[in-house]
Amino acid sequence: MPRYTVHVRGEWLAVPCQDAQLTVGWLGREAVRRYIKNKPDNGGFASVDDARFLVRRCKGLGLLDNEDPLDVALEDNEFVEVVIEGDAMSPDFIPSQPEGVYLYSKYREPEKYIALDGDSLTTEDLVSLGKGHYKIKLTPTAEKRVQKSREVIDRIVEEKTVVYGITTGFGKFARTVIPVSKLEELQFNLVRSHSSGVGKPLSPERCRMLLALRINVLAKGYSGISLETLKQVIEVFNASCLPYVPEKGTVGASGDLAPLSHLALGLIGEGKMWSPKSGWADAKYVLAAHGLKPIVLKPKEGLALINGTQMITSLGCEAVERASAIARQADIVAALTLEVLKGTTKAFDTESHRFCDRVQDAYTLRCCPQVHGVVNDTIAFVKNIITTEINSATDNPMVFASRGETISGGNFHGEYPAKALDYLAIGVHELASISERRIERLCNPSLSELPAFLVAEGGLNSGFMIAHCTAAALVSENKALCHPSSVDSLSTSAATEDHVSMGGWAARKALRVIEHVEQVLAIELLAACQGIEFLRPLKTTTPLEKVYDLVRSVVRPWIKDRFMAPDIEAAHRLLVEQKVWEVAAPYIEKYRMEHIPESRPVSPTAFSLEFLHKKSTKIPESEDL
Repeated sequence: MPRYTVHVRGEWLAVPCQDAQLTVGWLGREAVRRYIKNKPDNGGFASVDDARFLVRRCKGLGLLDNEDPLDVALEDNEFVEVVIEGDAMSPDFIPSQPEGVYLYSKYREPEKYIALDGDSLTTEDLVSLGKGHYKIKLTPTAEKRVQKSREVIDRIVEEKTVVYGITTGFGKFARTVIPVSKLEELQFNLVRSHSSGVGKPLSPERCRMLLALRINVLAKGYSGISLETLKQVIEVFNASCLPYVPEKGTVGASGDLAPLSHLALGLIGEGKMWSPKSGWADAKYVLAAHGLKPIVLKPKEGLALINGTQMITSLGCEAVERASAIARQADIVAALTLEVLKGTTKAFDTESHRFCDRVQDAYTLRCCPQVHGVVNDTIAFVKNIITTEINSATDNPMVFASRGETISGGNFHGEYPAKALDYLAIGVHELASISERRIERLCNPSLSELPAFLVAEGGLNSGFMIAHCTAAALVSENKALCHPSSVDSLSTSAATEDHVSMGGWAARKALRVIEHVEQVLAIELLAACQGIEFLRPLKTTTPLEKVYDLVRSVVRPWIKDRFMAPDIEAAHRLLVEQKVWEVAAPYIEKYRMEHIPESRPVSPTAFSLEFLHKKSTKIPESEDL
């Protein structure tokens, strides 16, 4: 018998259907009838006939025709929303997530797997897992370690040994011994009470990363979770059933308790959950729609699911990968600006200014290797720390199966990733700081020898005037965001947890800084390409012409003023998807192989700028920019 899960005014109702030839309108009326039946005041309706409504899919939000048969319009066990006329859509439906429709259409169930062992996960792997490119399985070695670890916990329970978090309360209640009959209730209470975060939920991609990283840590075999429960968690991940995890609430020690508790809350069938099939719905319905059952926590398993730095480090992985991508492309964007401003590569090689009487360039052009270069070193430093952290056991207590004991330690403290991500924000910010100054040089006719604000008929048209203001605003905002969050600490849990890392904010603001950097460089990329328009028919180098062609495939030249925000977003998307790097990289690598000896140390930025200005033999020197 077909069954549908229907959302009416904040409540989810399971509606069976004995006849698939019944219509969408029947389903809406039946859902409203059941809703009214459960309300003392009939939900404000005199009868079902008084209700006027629309019905739409949760997946994609497409409106349905009330006259269509259910077997034609819907799949069995599909999720739908009944919107009562005059009501605003329930805020619980897709809470604080305007990009929902895009995410529904984006996801495709992966066929490939990544085998996790707790020791060898990379930042690239985790970001790919977040994007839904892979499912997860455990290595045989990891399975054995998990089983051995669980045997220690079972023995502690059987022998009624007093061990923190297993047979005692938590934090200030560590000295309160819990009866064996209440050990499972203790774990459920822990998850429910610690689910106290606020703010927007993590996006599906970030929630996938969080869940995948927790699985990787559990696979190390120091947490005491049972293999049965861990495999249930993996099934939830592979079905892309993702709990509602608010982004705020962690102080980064003892781990990321609030966000990881929300993650665990969905796993036990409580709170909200998202899947590509359902959108946001009650977790128990989402799990049931995918043939999954809520996890029943055994002793220590609630604590095993929520104690660790995975919120900080999963967001940190995204920050590191996005920082790496924009740093590579910043060299290319700077090279394009250098060409438009007729800068010299003398600072990078043995050339001098051509066709002009300038002796040297401004620092924003001449010092790119030094400014961009330290960003690359910063990213490498931070990536090393984050990679160590994502493959570290961060529980408390730790279970050592080889010694048959548990030890209460401090691996849950997020100071390492917090400090590293503060440093990342400070380092990467400089890419935007120097880029904004190059935008000024492009827009200022006294510095560029180009039309003011890169547009014809200045005065009638304003061109890039306010785009530069946007870049300046983002750089200024970054200056505040670069204040280190990890210099702060507030005592919590009745002074039991009296020093914390504030790493959650470090991770979130690092991502915001990096997004601003991407947006500033997107504006510079557009401005440099617009500058080329005023230097035609001259040509630049082949790789930079390829970059120009890429930009022009999504943004046309500015002939007169138009709505600029979509152009900036299109250029931003090119950078986020690394399209700029993809078109230039083959040329850079070929030149590196042919001209740079392995023994010669060279700054990646200096090398890129040097190469990107080497003139193609196919272009006469007189036609070069």
